[in-house]
Amino acid sequence: MKRVKFVLSEKEMPTTWYNILADLPEPLPPILHPATGEPVKPDDLAPLFPMALIKQEVSTDRYIEIPEEVQDVYRIWRPTTLYRAQRLEKALDTPAKIYYKYEGSSPPGSHKPNTAVAQAYYNKKEGIKRLTTETGAGQWGSALAFAGACFGLEIKVYMVKVSYMQKPYRRVMMETWGAKCIPSPSPYTESGRAVLAKDPNTSGSLGMAISEAVEEAVKHDDTHYSLGSVLNHVLLHQTIIGLETKKLMEQIDEYPDIIIGCVGGGSNFAGLFLPFVKDKIEGRKPDLKIINVEPASCPTLTRGLYNYDYADVSGLTPLLKMYTLGHNFVPPPVHAGGLRYHGMAPIICHLLKLGLVEARAEHQLGTFEAGVTFARNEGIISAPETNHAIRATIDEAIKCRESGESKTILLAHSGHGHVDMAAYEAYLAGKLKDYAYPQEKIDEALQDLPKVE
Repeated sequence: MKRVKFVLSEKEMPTTWYNILADLPEPLPPILHPATGEPVKPDDLAPLFPMALIKQEVSTDRYIEIPEEVQDVYRIWRPTTLYRAQRLEKALDTPAKIYYKYEGSSPPGSHKPNTAVAQAYYNKKEGIKRLTTETGAGQWGSALAFAGACFGLEIKVYMVKVSYMQKPYRRVMMETWGAKCIPSPSPYTESGRAVLAKDPNTSGSLGMAISEAVEEAVKHDDTHYSLGSVLNHVLLHQTIIGLETKKLMEQIDEYPDIIIGCVGGGSNFAGLFLPFVKDKIEGRKPDLKIINVEPASCPTLTRGLYNYDYADVSGLTPLLKMYTLGHNFVPPPVHAGGLRYHGMAPIICHLLKLGLVEARAEHQLGTFEAGVTFARNEGIISAPETNHAIRATIDEAIKCRESGESKTILLAHSGHGHVDMAAYEAYLAGKLKDYAYPQEKIDEALQDLPKVE
């Protein structure tokens, strides 16, 4: 009998997160204050985040303990399952071995609560009553709503308008857990009103929604802001995925030749690959291939500039050194809302700049074709974001078929697509659009990058 599922016991769940800052061959560029251009100090971030998270943001400790209260919530769904995609391998007639770590078994259906639970816990411990946030496809918003319910916090979510319209059941999920969800840009903040004055019909962007959430947070003493990707502490919390996976693969005497995941802000994929890239940095696995897959409609890593930029439209956030399309970039309304972000996690950008990882862009139609192929063989209907990684996984498996090489491919499966049926319906009916973003639009957005010496 060929084994398909590999699972750790609850006792084997990691009790620490892994911090890549301890092992980078070159230090990460500092976060800069938006007004002074100087490196931010902990007190500069205190209006937004609890001090525990601020310390994690800059810590160089290799491992950071997961609080027992966070572990208690994690055990609702963790450890998650590592699958061998044998039916997909057979359908592709490939000698490659395909494994995927499935994060869709969490209550919100994605990897996002790995950090949402931790952030809610640290805010609650500091006496915070409310959290504001943004969400693209709704996975992060629903995850923070779930976490807020776990720790008794009030949650307000600004959801990118086009996703708010495309994915109404994500809003219902948030409301079921007690959160409030409104479309962004909204008339309720100065940032939202400014955007609407310029373009009343805008489809919205994550940068706009971040501005609204940050603005509201800094105006209330009992409120903090919560971010679902990009920042170091968010990627840190997600490394429980990679730590579990590494332990499982060691148990079955496997190690990946190729690791593939989708990236918008970068937290889901970094959570899987960071414990593995440590081996590449230290020279134990120098040939390990790590592929970050993004949408061709929002090609941050493949067509952006490596530059300091704001994380939001209004310039309320600190400046991050990252590959960026410009904070005023408004992506087209592709269904992979979680990947429609103008920037990328500084850690991933730094690793790309150092040549330790690579990037690839995929078009929407090809990703849904891959998602349907995956569903018809593995059974799981994947999120549109995850379909980008599935597309690249299938392509790499086909290369193995053509070359006759038996490589081991590890896929970061970030979540299910059960509330994305409208997108699948459009694809199956032949009505799904594809987008190729014109270079002149990208160049126009890049002209607004902040000038940093």
